[in-house]
Amino acid sequence: MTTEKREIGSQEIETPRLRDLFTRSRTPATLLLGAGVGLEALEFYVTTSLMPSMVRDIGGLELLAWTASLFVAAIVLGSICVVIRPRNVTLNQTYIAGALLFAVGCAIIGLAPNMIMVLVGRVVQGFGAGLLVTMAYSFIRFVYPPGLQNAASALYTSLWGVSVFLGPTMGGMFANGSQWRWAFLILIPFAVIMALAAPKWLPEGEDDRAPEDVPLPQILLILGAILAISFAGTAETHLWRTLLVGGGLAAIAALLFWERHSAARLFPAQATWPGHPLAKVYLVMFLVIVSLNSDIYAPYFLQTLHAVTPLVAGYLVALVALGWTAAGLGTASFQGRKAIVAIVAGTIVLSASTFVLALLISQANMSGNIWIVVAISALLFGMGVGTGLGWAHLVSLVLTRSDDAEADKASASINLIQSLGAAFGAAVAGVVANSSGLVTPGGTEGAISAGFWLYASMAVPALVALFVALPLFRKT
Repeated sequence: MTTEKREIGSQEIETPRLRDLFTRSRTPATLLLGAGVGLEALEFYVTTSLMPSMVRDIGGLELLAWTASLFVAAIVLGSICVVIRPRNVTLNQTYIAGALLFAVGCAIIGLAPNMIMVLVGRVVQGFGAGLLVTMAYSFIRFVYPPGLQNAASALYTSLWGVSVFLGPTMGGMFANGSQWRWAFLILIPFAVIMALAAPKWLPEGEDDRAPEDVPLPQILLILGAILAISFAGTAETHLWRTLLVGGGLAAIAALLFWERHSAARLFPAQATWPGHPLAKVYLVMFLVIVSLNSDIYAPYFLQTLHAVTPLVAGYLVALVALGWTAAGLGTASFQGRKAIVAIVAGTIVLSASTFVLALLISQANMSGNIWIVVAISALLFGMGVGTGLGWAHLVSLVLTRSDDAEADKASASINLIQSLGAAFGAAVAGVVANSSGLVTPGGTEGAISAGFWLYASMAVPALVALFVALPLFRKT
């Protein structure tokens, strides 16, 4: 197979094609890096679908919220450790550590006698997953030329779409009694094979980081922010929800302040400069993920207001990931101004889909009118499309607009921003839903009110992202 090329000035750049990720020299690395992302994505959805079975088997309902918050915090910590790893530790050694830790975490969960040990396993598993996912972005610049980096990012993103379908299906296979343990134990051999293959299939990855101290205050602030906003979504009173969200916001503000005034940083230097294009890219990424995470309540509204069965509701919400995947793959070849157009168009599609969804999903459709359900399905798909249109290009902008000495920071920060956006989006969604009637008065009346206000509110971050993204045109 030959690769198309075009001239820009005196530099020859490959025209990106997804199939070019699978040339003889690139296929092993593409498969191995994709497997790291795929394992995290698959495990996320498997665990979500199996949690009711796990609680019935070993108890610990009161600790259920911790399974998500500790996992996200551990992923973030794993991402950070890529940046602050010892200088004699190569990228492929870090990948090996991530795969083995993921395997150990799966073993702990699979053998756990109680929910406390499940939480221990989730922390170990999440830390390993954080290393693996960050490696996918860290290796992009070593494995692929600039023209193929967008395509690689789009491919990794598409694995989440595949996992949305495989995860619940796999969870359903192991949902009876104590069989849930096998859903974790069967992943161990795959992780071990990945660790054994890494030395042969992945380059070492040149360590071109600038020497600096460990940014411990920022690490503590970011973990505190994630835990605070994760708890806010499950807090029982409006006061506690407000305090926890406020505490999370305060921690994020303190993090940004510390980043600007510290020699040891987590993010590239320009990321905290107001008005800098890189700072705008980060903000757009964060806001888009915040809006998208309103989809966590869609299954409840579909079942409560539209007479949709739990299984069908789960697969309808999977249309979000499918839309993300389809749009990402469809625009993977875009570069320059076309890529910026895709980012801007994505924010418009996401905002509009989310707002219109507020009008339809809040209808009392107890008869299950198929056309309303079809329209809701199309809007959920549209939310994914809006995200997928621009995500790979946002990732590419982060990687290409950072200094070479801060390339590790740039790649690790992608997962950091995504995790922060997911945690904050889920927390805000919980605050809005609980404050607008989901629990009190609850039932149909509460669902109608919460459905409207939740999605109407969550359309706002995507709309803000549109105005943040528009000035990027001037930089192309």
